[in-house]
Amino acid sequence: MLQKILIANRGEIAVRIIRACAEMGVLAVAVHSEADRHALHVKKADEAHSLGEDPLAGYLNPHKLLNLALETGCDAIHPGYGFLSENAEFARICAARGIRFIGPAAEVIHRMGDKTEARAAMQAAGVPVVPGSEGNLAGLEEALALAEDIGYPVMLKATSGGGGRGIRRCDDADDLRRNYQRVVSEATKAFGSAEVFMEKCIVNPRHIEVQILADSHGNVIHLFERDCSIQRRNQKLIEIAPSPQLTEAQRDTVCALAVKAAKAVGYENAGTVEFLFDQDGNCYFMEMNTRVQVEHTITEAITGIDIVEEQIRIASGLPLRYRQEEIQRRGFAIQFRINAEDPRNDFLPSFGRITRYYAPGGPGVRTDTAIYTGYDIPPWYDSMIAKLIVWALSWEDAVSRGHRALEDMEISGIKTTKPYYQRILHTGEFRQARFDTGFVDAHPELLRYSEKRQKAHIAAALAAAIAAHAGL
Repeated sequence: MLQKILIANRGEIAVRIIRACAEMGVLAVAVHSEADRHALHVKKADEAHSLGEDPLAGYLNPHKLLNLALETGCDAIHPGYGFLSENAEFARICAARGIRFIGPAAEVIHRMGDKTEARAAMQAAGVPVVPGSEGNLAGLEEALALAEDIGYPVMLKATSGGGGRGIRRCDDADDLRRNYQRVVSEATKAFGSAEVFMEKCIVNPRHIEVQILADSHGNVIHLFERDCSIQRRNQKLIEIAPSPQLTEAQRDTVCALAVKAAKAVGYENAGTVEFLFDQDGNCYFMEMNTRVQVEHTITEAITGIDIVEEQIRIASGLPLRYRQEEIQRRGFAIQFRINAEDPRNDFLPSFGRITRYYAPGGPGVRTDTAIYTGYDIPPWYDSMIAKLIVWALSWEDAVSRGHRALEDMEISGIKTTKPYYQRILHTGEFRQARFDTGFVDAHPELLRYSEKRQKAHIAAALAAAIAAHAGL
């Protein structure tokens, strides 16, 4: 078993990994920028080390992180998600210097991170892919010709992209001409590669992903699927496990395809295979995420399996503890990404001090976060500040519990996406599990809401009024 792990990340995922380490008797080493010196993951780890003044450079420097792991006697690095979690070079230098990278091998990360290589691998394995270019596009003229062949709308995508970036929908040739260079520029700036490819745009699909676990002994299992269709600009907002929209036959098909995909590329550790379902129920491979997902929590809720703990066990060389037939799902779980954003102001980031934080509780409620009352949210990182997860036996009860838990949660001092999610839960479509990736765009009216004043705010206003009156 691994003895000491450096966590090459920050925020709630770093706290999540630290908790898993504590339960397994594994020492956890935190790293932090100067901006994160008061962060919760720094307080909770067995030891913590500074990465310097720059808010981002340290988290993105594989050599610095690896040297720190060696200096502190770590035998492994957990990358979490984001930052260097899908950086093949990071995994390669870890292996070269005898530090276990908690994730798949470098060559698998590279292969599945290159979207055209991933498509080719899936086609060879018999996994259906969205119609599109056979490889990277040579230029605009090839893109125009291919789009005429497969039919508009089409999607231009960065070959090395991820996280919803480097993607543009083109509804006609003029759109394609306008967007081609934009995607090339976005790809170059965000991923260091100008390569792009094209796929047929599946209009308003359902976004379904399957959680898999694979060990170094050739065992691969799935932990059922998640529905990530509630999203804005390709960024997930609300995730559900299992999908309340799939039939059992569709579930069996997509989960079997995910296992086939993982076996085809020699996958090891935790990963996610993502699919699109069109309006006719056809299923297409979209991409594979070679890391733990933000939304792994809801899979844990319905299966009872600690995915981060399994990651550490697999990286230790141990075989999976479960056979596929032993994996049972129970009930429904919903995760809400609580972002420091103002939905009524085009989701503008809202950074600053948390003046009051109250986490909801009760049966079937979990909150993963790194914030606390008095914490200053720095402006240099992702806007997600908490994940609220609810579970119940039925879909209807899960939705009701989600509404109650959102009502219980209080985060004062900044704007968050919480009230927007409460509006979504009130819609008939959501309560009846009838939604796709076009849901947010189809309901602009949900952004027109009035925020309910918290009791603490009312009390503060009353106290101020009394004090002002007394001074007259």
